Amino acid sequence: MSTVSIRARNLYKTFESNNKTVEVLKGIDLDIKKGDMLSIVGASGVGKSTLLHILGAIERPTSGNVFYDTEDLFLMDDKKLAGFRNRTIGFIFQFHHLLPEFNALENTMMPALIRGIKKKDACIEAENILQKVGLKDRTTHKPGELSGGEQQRVAIARALILKPEVILADEPTGNLDTKTGDAVQDLLINLNRELKITLVVVTHNNRLADKMPRRVSLLDGMIVSDVLS
Repeated sequence: MSTVSIRARNLYKTFESNNKTVEVLKGIDLDIKKGDMLSIVGASGVGKSTLLHILGAIERPTSGNVFYDTEDLFLMDDKKLAGFRNRTIGFIFQFHHLLPEFNALENTMMPALIRGIKKKDACIEAENILQKVGLKDRTTHKPGELSGGEQQRVAIARALILKPEVILADEPTGNLDTKTGDAVQDLLINLNRELKITLVVVTHNNRLADKMPRRVSLLDGMIVSDVLS
């Protein structure tokens, strides 16, 4: 089995804006090993979130390739790519995107139900994961009844329900106070260590980046440093 989980090669991403071509990514090469834990840092607008979205196959690059082991993601059509994302990747966003009409348990179950897993089995798995993230007693609460940190923990549980190989997190502590953000940071790091899930985090939060063993810095759409701490 390959020791490399993700390989990005010569990634370019451009957008058209006001009849001008804006280059967001300018030839990114990046290797991420199985079980790696790294932060992607840089000022606003340097392409961090765009890179994360391409690594997670939410967006297609203008040119370049992303391989998961030996599989070239962007040779797949959109339907196959959606199936790949559902099987392989868990996403955590700054804005948790929980469905307000459903409780914590139901929100956590959603990816499993989309996969076609039986409701009873999805419920059992969701309960187990919510317990793991410290929400055993909050399963029947809707998002409006949860604190910001609790909502983000539900989002983490939802990302974990299908036991993904990779977690991609975009500013997961961006809307949280320092104490709550630190708790979410520690939870993500412990999950990486316990479950050996590859964890890639885009963040402006130096406290979080400093806890990661690897830091990738972007400037003007290019990687300017890739260091182990």
